[in-house]
Amino acid sequence: MTPLELIQSKRTHAARLANQRGAAGEQASLADMAHWVPRPSGAALKVLLEELRAAGKTIKRSSFDALHIPNNEGLNFLDSEAVRLALPTIDFIEIKTASQARVKPGFAGFFFALTESEIAAAEALGPRHRVALYNKATGELYLTSVPEILERAKSSTWQLSVQL
Repeated sequence: MTPLELIQSKRTHAARLANQRGAAGEQASLADMAHWVPRPSGAALKVLLEELRAAGKTIKRSSFDALHIPNNEGLNFLDSEAVRLALPTIDFIEIKTASQARVKPGFAGFFFALTESEIAAAEALGPRHRVALYNKATGELYLTSVPEILERAKSSTWQLSVQL
């Protein structure tokens, strides 16, 4: 696949994702953050991703930063059975932070990147993958989704990142 074909396939993919119906709308309650836990690491992350894969959803570890676990009683991520039972209630959250003065209320003017793994996770998990836009300067939190972001975007530029 040539670089131009790759870019065109990404545009086609993004257009398809943007046309999907997004989640129910803005959830701006900072109280919800009390139910968020950081992405597990090491063996705990491996158990989580294995149980997710067993449930038919494969995502990369880099596609989320936190988990929203309602009624979190301190889920033991090393316990496969506990993770399997909790999995249907867990939302995977990618956090994008802003601190620039040009970012207006509602996140107008916020420039950030979505990675291929974040887009793939949004497609695999549907409404269970959320993007939290957080303005460190004002404390504003906007909970959205990849399809909603793509629908709302004023512009987008696809790039291919490589490591040599």
